[in-house]
Amino acid sequence: MDKNELSKKVRQQTDVNVIECYQCGKCTAGCPVADKMDIRPSVVMRMLQSGDAASEDELLRSLSIWLCLTCETCYSRCPMELDIPKVMDYLRQRSLAEGKVHKDARDIVAFHKSFLNSIESNGRLHEMGLVIDYKLHSGNLLQDVTTAPGMFSRGKLHILPEQIKDKKGLKRLFKNQDKNKKS
Repeated sequence: MDKNELSKKVRQQTDVNVIECYQCGKCTAGCPVADKMDIRPSVVMRMLQSGDAASEDELLRSLSIWLCLTCETCYSRCPMELDIPKVMDYLRQRSLAEGKVHKDARDIVAFHKSFLNSIESNGRLHEMGLVIDYKLHSGNLLQDVTTAPGMFSRGKLHILPEQIKDKKGLKRLFKNQDKNKKS
């Protein structure tokens, strides 16, 4: 990658100018999962600012981008109002596209894909379909198996998904998103 290529792509795709970050550290101080991250949010922003190819590769291979909850605590605390969750989401997309996903993020990626598959298929979340798809992708077939009967009996899990009316609009939305991922 050319110097600052990833930083430029982040700005093009998210409208977040990482250069505006002045490293106050409020994002990291408020992040509920910062202690689990291999690269803290403020350091992610600094690495993007540096434009160093090795740093950019390290970011795309990091576990941190997958641990980010997109809870927006960092965004609400940022004096420059930089949307770090949006940046993390873009970094996840790039990491997937370039095949640089951290090995410990396997289950997170499986859930991420299952969630999007459910939305793409139905227009809204279908919990039963999500669980089945996640179990197949992650290989965690028996995890939480005792929870399902109780949820089903209380009406929390539905066998058939609820569908939206505008399926064509939904297909256009996902088609446009696929175009954006390639740029």
